[in-house]
Amino acid sequence: MLNIELLKKLANTFGPSGNEMSVRKIIQKEIKPYVDECRVNKLGNLIARKRGKGHKVMLAAHMDEVALMVKKIDDNGYIRISPVGGIEPVTLIGQVARILKPNGTVLCTGVISYGEVHEGSEIKELPKIDYFYVDTGLTKKELKDKGVEIGSYVVPTQQFNTLGNKDIITGKALDDRIGCYMLVEVAKLIKKTNLDIYFVFSVQEEIGLYGAKTSVYEVNPNWGIAVDVTLALDSDLKGNSNIILGTGPFLTVKDSEIIASPVLDEHIKNIAKKYKIPLNLEIADFGTTDATNMMLHGGGVPSTILGVAIRNIHTTAGIASMKDIRNCIKLLKLILENPPKI
Repeated sequence: MLNIELLKKLANTFGPSGNEMSVRKIIQKEIKPYVDECRVNKLGNLIARKRGKGHKVMLAAHMDEVALMVKKIDDNGYIRISPVGGIEPVTLIGQVARILKPNGTVLCTGVISYGEVHEGSEIKELPKIDYFYVDTGLTKKELKDKGVEIGSYVVPTQQFNTLGNKDIITGKALDDRIGCYMLVEVAKLIKKTNLDIYFVFSVQEEIGLYGAKTSVYEVNPNWGIAVDVTLALDSDLKGNSNIILGTGPFLTVKDSEIIASPVLDEHIKNIAKKYKIPLNLEIADFGTTDATNMMLHGGGVPSTILGVAIRNIHTTAGIASMKDIRNCIKLLKLILENPPKI
């Protein structure tokens, strides 16, 4: 039985790119009893190893979430913001946001707004990020006294919850706390394998895949899988897509940066077929994952991406299926117990 409370805790925790320590502490405590060693490297990646005599395998999920950063504090106390990762400005309107201390605790709370919304005017064009500010109800001096300064993180937030169907979850940071959650659960399930498995929880994926780039040098794997999420293209606008919530995990064939390892993908497809696990194949025209930097390490590392689809990616109201998550965990376990010959 999966511990959904762990996923809830991970999703609700603040961990913007470059400030993932609070998320890392939770994962480290949870996974430590199930691995042989657990360390944090200089960039802040968490690397948990389950020792074996076979091939080195790197499974990577990123801890960071998209967020904002204080760019300027106006004389009237409104906080101007800069994006940290890819955020669509229109999704920020009216969002409650927490402004964080460097250690991740909350300095104060605000609401993200801009002129037309603030004054109830007609909105005639989609706003740009430069139009937005955080209204905390505090003066510039009061913000300074609380410790708010240029570079403070601003994290839009909502609490993790289930929808009408209790198998459908919603919350912030599902990209990629779902991946982190799945790796922890897989580590708990793996009892016997000859593989030398490295569970890597990476930092700063959302702004440049930097955590995976540094971690892969330390691990030097024979093959790897990025465990991430993708866009659920099941709205009316994307009615011809096969990436539909609740229809199983996805396996990437190609994204905007890489063509996944055909050998690894074929093996995973065969495992899914043998054990009757639903699996969707993905061709993505934009976006990429930690697999890109894994694949390009050294002379090349066969790599692919496996994960689940979510709606409303990079918002505080992501939507995902626990059924997909359960199937992905099951598939990852089977891959590690029945590894490819690479």
